[in-house]
Amino acid sequence: MAEAIFLSAGVPDSKRGPQYAATADTVAITAAVSALVHVTLGRRLVVWGGHPAVTPMIWVVAQDIGVDYGRWVQLYQSRHFRDEFPEDNERFQNVTYTDEVGLDREKSLLAMRERMFTDHVFKAAVFIGGMGGIVQEYELFRRLQPAAAVVPVVSTGGATLEVAARVGVLDADLADDRDYVALFHRHLGISVKEERFRSPQDQPSEIEQRFWRPPTRP
Repeated sequence: MAEAIFLSAGVPDSKRGPQYAATADTVAITAAVSALVHVTLGRRLVVWGGHPAVTPMIWVVAQDIGVDYGRWVQLYQSRHFRDEFPEDNERFQNVTYTDEVGLDREKSLLAMRERMFTDHVFKAAVFIGGMGGIVQEYELFRRLQPAAAVVPVVSTGGATLEVAARVGVLDADLADDRDYVALFHRHLGISVKEERFRSPQDQPSEIEQRFWRPPTRP
């Protein structure tokens, strides 16, 4: 089974979360999400609970990388939001829909997140921008996946600043380094030498066997 990376990301809405929008850097959020997909796709399974602003970003990057993205991403959505599903959902071919709980938004979200965090063993969670839901995901993730690393990209602002405050001591580059590709290679432990594989089934279990090697001369 491919190692899983959880992505918790969002673009704050100035009307619904003005306190988060005030600190969010939308350019940095977009760049960080794109970089994460670039670093992980074809190398690690990426799991997220479909945020309507983030799913299209992931789709754009996924098209440019020659792997079967339907095998490398796992999108979770609650049927409570069935009227808001972005069209991009169907393009990913790998969506898990969880049942609505009593017409209740918060209970439905909790059920979806619990399913998401118990279906996989995660190596890390990455937090980018976002509003209050990101903090809720952090708390639940930390409880259900205590061995996983937590990577709040502080430079993107939004609710990720609150996640960072709860984590405590962090490496300075999470706030200072805008080279997000290099940042994720470091914090997720993914070597630049790792090749991309068409599907998780094609990926060797041993890390060293995934490295690019020059062709041998006859």
